[in-house]
Amino acid sequence: MIQTVEAVVDSTGHVRLLGEVRVDAPRRALVTVLEEPAAVPGEAALLAEVALAADWSRPEEDAAWSYLQPAK
Repeated sequence: MIQTVEAVVDSTGHVRLLGEVRVDAPRRALVTVLEEPAAVPGEAALLAEVALAADWSRPEEDAAWSYLQPAK
């Protein structure tokens, strides 16, 4: 299945994905560098919020951080 995800390429050529990509084995990928500048600072966090929320909402995460929760 082909997947498309937004990314930012910094001035040293490092690519940072702004979304989640799931593959079952190494896959080839194509990177297209656009002429437009990267999004405003902080926008990447907003774009990744949905993907991160799904990860943070897992029972395993709740269990891992439960020691920080006040006793009920």
